Amino acid sequence: MFLVLNKEKICAYLVSIVTVVLLFLVASNMKSNNNIAVQTSSSLKENLPIYSVKTDENKVALTMNCAWNADDIDSILETLNKKNVKITFFIVGDWIEKFPDAVKKIYEAGHEIGTHSDTHPHVNNLSYEKNVEQLARSNEKIEKITGKKADLYRAPYGEYNDTVIKSAKDNGYYTIQWSLDTLDYTGLTGEEMWNRLNGKIKKGDIILMHNGTEHTADSLEYLINKIKEKNLEIVKVSDLIYKDNYYIDNTGMQIKSNNDE
Repeated sequence: MFLVLNKEKICAYLVSIVTVVLLFLVASNMKSNNNIAVQTSSSLKENLPIYSVKTDENKVALTMNCAWNADDIDSILETLNKKNVKITFFIVGDWIEKFPDAVKKIYEAGHEIGTHSDTHPHVNNLSYEKNVEQLARSNEKIEKITGKKADLYRAPYGEYNDTVIKSAKDNGYYTIQWSLDTLDYTGLTGEEMWNRLNGKIKKGDIILMHNGTEHTADSLEYLINKIKEKNLEIVKVSDLIYKDNYYIDNTGMQIKSNNDE
């Protein structure tokens, strides 16, 4: 059987084919636009803490939470001085009351001090007003010793919700989380801590440590050496983050805004 096509039929077939192609392209474009809209709305967050920073500089921030004892502070400060490294200490208000001399030593050694709340509560369970109170009381204690107000905040237990973030932001604080956890508080050795970081650590990371643990003090020099071997400079949080013109994506990465966009 032979298919006989006349001019009119050929034109009709061509019109049908073109119509289908155009409908397919329109549908694909709408889907693409929808995906872009979803990605844009989900990737820009206001009520998130800073977990890491997008940067071209080979820098990472090392942070130390202080909430337990102060037995190892002298050793930690000695190591940091020996390695010529300045870091950020997040300190609980109660700890400041117990160990004011340790806070003074930290500050006078050139390290940065942020607040880790006043009494280390579960801040997600607190009202806006109570969160503000935790910040204010701890900062009063910091300022009394250092003469300076802190503008960095790390919430206890790494907890946060919209209320926690808003209470900090409204009062001039940058809420700082971490992208790498040494788990030093579990009793890991320096080698075990490095195994957690090695292969993951990259520029822009914020590393979490604690004083008052079994091996933090005796592992610190080893960890600093290993980080430097990765061609990474260890800095304070304020020397890593952006203080203005930034946004935070849905992973908690702080990104510098492009003012030309």
